[in-house]
Amino acid sequence: MKREQLIAAVKEQMPERRWLHTLGVMETSVILANRFGGDPVKADLAAILHDYCKYWPVQEQAKIIRENDLPQDLLAFDKELWHSHAGAYIAKAQFGIEDEEILDAIRYHTSGREQMTLLDKIVCLADYMEPGRDFPAVGLIRELAEHSLEKALIAGFDSTIGFLLSKGKRIYPLTILTRNDLIHQINKE
Repeated sequence: MKREQLIAAVKEQMPERRWLHTLGVMETSVILANRFGGDPVKADLAAILHDYCKYWPVQEQAKIIRENDLPQDLLAFDKELWHSHAGAYIAKAQFGIEDEEILDAIRYHTSGREQMTLLDKIVCLADYMEPGRDFPAVGLIRELAEHSLEKALIAGFDSTIGFLLSKGKRIYPLTILTRNDLIHQINKE
């Protein structure tokens, strides 16, 4: 499927505000890919599809997770995590995306994972800091992203974890493991 067709398919799945967010993630992913030596074409494609299932009914997202051998533990945590794994599944099944690096960047853009690839980091960070984002830590995240994907991502995960703690919500264990792994990567440098 051509890029323009993917864009049209994604745009019709979401409200205008979320589409503007997706455009921001696309733009920011390409900027970050160019800054840190990533593949801007893959970054753009993963960014286009990263929120494809975001506004699907949660029952549909849960069904995709349950019926397609996706991580079942997701279902015990916040529904905001579900669209990433459902979206990666749909990107492959419906749009024929076979590149596992792109699929993983979609799959892990909300939770992260240990040993994130460069593309994983780019798309996850772009989702945190695209120009339309406005939350207390976003300025710091953008500042850190000038020089370090890892430090910017840690600030992003810190913000997410702090928000979840303030709301009394459970934290997906993979997010904690991701943060710890990023700190380990920085300490090895």
